[in-house]
Amino acid sequence: MKKYIYLLLIAAATGGVKTASAQQKAYEMMVDGVKVIVQPSGNDIVEIQTVIKGGVQNYPANKAGIEAMAMNALNECGTLKHDKNAFKNQLDKISAAVYGVALKNYSVIKVNCIKSDLPTAWPLYVEAITIPKFDAKEFARIKQDQLTQIKAEDSDPDNAIDKYADKIAFNGRDYAKDPNGTAATIQPLTAEETKNYYHSVLTKSRLLIVVVADLDRADIEAKVKGLLSTIKQGAPFELKKSFFRVYKNTFSAENRQLATNYVEGVTSGPAPGTPDFDAFNVAMRIFADKHFLDIRTNNGLSYAPQSWFSVGSTSVAKFSVSTTEPNKYIAVFDKLVDRIKKEGFNAAEVANMKTTYLTGFYYKNETNTAQAGSIASNEVLHNNWRRSLTLADDVKKLTPTQVSDAFRKYIGNIVWVYQGDTKKVNPILFTNGTLNKADNPVSH
Repeated sequence: MKKYIYLLLIAAATGGVKTASAQQKAYEMMVDGVKVIVQPSGNDIVEIQTVIKGGVQNYPANKAGIEAMAMNALNECGTLKHDKNAFKNQLDKISAAVYGVALKNYSVIKVNCIKSDLPTAWPLYVEAITIPKFDAKEFARIKQDQLTQIKAEDSDPDNAIDKYADKIAFNGRDYAKDPNGTAATIQPLTAEETKNYYHSVLTKSRLLIVVVADLDRADIEAKVKGLLSTIKQGAPFELKKSFFRVYKNTFSAENRQLATNYVEGVTSGPAPGTPDFDAFNVAMRIFADKHFLDIRTNNGLSYAPQSWFSVGSTSVAKFSVSTTEPNKYIAVFDKLVDRIKKEGFNAAEVANMKTTYLTGFYYKNETNTAQAGSIASNEVLHNNWRRSLTLADDVKKLTPTQVSDAFRKYIGNIVWVYQGDTKKVNPILFTNGTLNKADNPVSH
């Protein structure tokens, strides 16, 4: 189920929802060299997100997880003015939240509170960003928590196969790094090293600030100026985007003692900001339904077959199943892909999915937090935050031909990975690929 949830999160991450009047009010401004995007909310909630661009591009593979540890420390280690308990107690009194999250393409530090409580919450937010303490004792505690979490995730087959797929598919690329790190990369980290790393990436050149709230422009500008007053400019930064090209089908396996076997495939997808992006997004959603129907309902090969478009600076399509019969799965998968490449998607399928997609996207973007996340993601990945306001119209314009052609263009050779009983799988069936491989101009 986690990947279906992820699909809905992609909707929130790649589009936002506003009324026509709200769209007219959204604006951007530059404050001391940092872009600030403001979306009036129409309510009394304040959501402010400070984005640090780069994600896994910011650190080498042997330091994977250092940014996630830094984000945890902002909330869990206190500040130079308040220890952890005093900091949290003040936030608890007003039911406000301040926390950081590290993702593959950027990290984000958030504050969420009632508008009337912003005078109390804002100084704490500024402290967390600009003067975090990185207390050694508290850092040791959150490091142990992180190591425990990593161990738990590795014991979860759904998480394990996805991480294994990234490791194999993106070998030698930034995207092979797990933002949460591994036991080997987290264990040696010290509070001092993580503090120094954090201040090295906390530069105006990497920052983006998103405000979803009903606040006066002058008030926002004054607050942001104060926040930025002690932050250095830093060297120019631009998020690097790369296309994932698969030249031939490959199969990698790990023998694991599991109740069933896990299979995941990774292939190409259009980069954010390219013409095929929206069409492929819709195509993958239709394919996810067809994949589920063929694999589970019609053939009973898996209880939760999943397909999704994983969006980022390197965007890919993924397919995943847990099954006792991996050889039968790949046969059904290949036939399904081949049939879609030949026939395409019909008008009814595309029309229905556009409606389903936009309904879910409206629903998921009702909160200030989701709207801010949508704006931030669109600005970082698409270099176009206004896409969060226009996505509905863009999707409505898509034709069945565009959606079908996008699927044909990007779904071709696949990097397959497998965890489970290796005696039950024939790698040749996975490396043979779909029948009409020549139809795919991108991956060949």
